[in-house]
Amino acid sequence: MDFEKKIEIMKEGGDILKKIFVELINYIKPGIDTLSLDNKAEKLFKLFKVKSAFKNYKPDFSDLPYPANICVSLNEIIVHGIPSKEVIIKEGDLVKLDIGIVYKDLFLDSALTITVGSVDRIYKKLVQATKMALIKAIKVACEGYNIGDIGYQIEKTISEYNFKVIKNLCGHDIGEYLHGNLQILNFGKPKTGKKIIRGDIFTIEPMASISSDLGVSINDFEFKTNDNSWASHFEVTLAVLGSDNIVLTDILNLV
Repeated sequence: MDFEKKIEIMKEGGDILKKIFVELINYIKPGIDTLSLDNKAEKLFKLFKVKSAFKNYKPDFSDLPYPANICVSLNEIIVHGIPSKEVIIKEGDLVKLDIGIVYKDLFLDSALTITVGSVDRIYKKLVQATKMALIKAIKVACEGYNIGDIGYQIEKTISEYNFKVIKNLCGHDIGEYLHGNLQILNFGKPKTGKKIIRGDIFTIEPMASISSDLGVSINDFEFKTNDNSWASHFEVTLAVLGSDNIVLTDILNLV
């Protein structure tokens, strides 16, 4: 499949993914369990005729395939939170919603952080910092820059807000597969790492916390901060067009 056709299909898939995010964001409220959110996602996947990219996917770091349709991570859980009837969303929570879909045999992956009800000011600031880090990183995800420039922008932005960037979790290349070998780190030095070229398709996903710079594995999938401070996460899938790029999962204006 040529690059232009792939971008056309992935943009269509990204538009569907955005609609799924809208439905799930509107569904989130205090008192619901995260398994009901996963069940809602499964119904939306069927409605829009897409498949979960996560369900039954076995990452390198796990001995088991992932059991759910989406990832829902609360508070100190950074990523890969497994939906459960026992995990209840409460007023004041930070909810990281991470959704991957397969549309016409191509993968898309995106995430955002939702504040539930009245949230402490510092957590609102944390979410703002993570989102801003992604916005600034997107600007250097094009020809003329290196992968290190992306990580540099993320860490610099989050540090300016006096928060910590998570250094051992990262973005990845994507397209005909969910995760490739390319790592888009959330820290770096300018003009280092792989040169960014036209045709690259990858995710950028800044993760930040109040005071921790490491994610600690607590089971086969979930990572929490090493000091239990709360974390925020945003992610988009984008394609490099040359001196510009296109965000294929345009979800940043949803929160």
